[in-house]
Amino acid sequence: MPEPGKDKLFDLEKRMDDLGIKKEDFEEKFIKASGRGGQKVNKSSSAVFLKHKKTNLSVKCGKSRSQRLNRFFALRKLIEKIEEAMTGKDEKELKKIEKIKKQKQNRKRKTQKKLNNE
Repeated sequence: MPEPGKDKLFDLEKRMDDLGIKKEDFEEKFIKASGRGGQKVNKSSSAVFLKHKKTNLSVKCGKSRSQRLNRFFALRKLIEKIEEAMTGKDEKELKKIEKIKKQKQNRKRKTQKKLNNE
């Protein structure tokens, strides 16, 4: 996987500022990953464990062999969790619900149209 771009990092930092999250609020540990990767994974501590001290939410990420990339993924996942805890429901979940509502409305409209034409 490629390294995260500067624009992605900038967007992530902007989201942190909007939520009032500081880098000092995180506790970061590097741990040994599990899964695919062979000897490299078994020897190096490339997985990242992040914990937000104020909310006590934590995330572990070992998707990639790269520590830098895992740090980015873990931070992004943790920010999403914090955002979800602050707002209540997840934005993705709300989008899914909205999409299903629209689909049901369209089906209902088509059914009504068919019934009126017959």
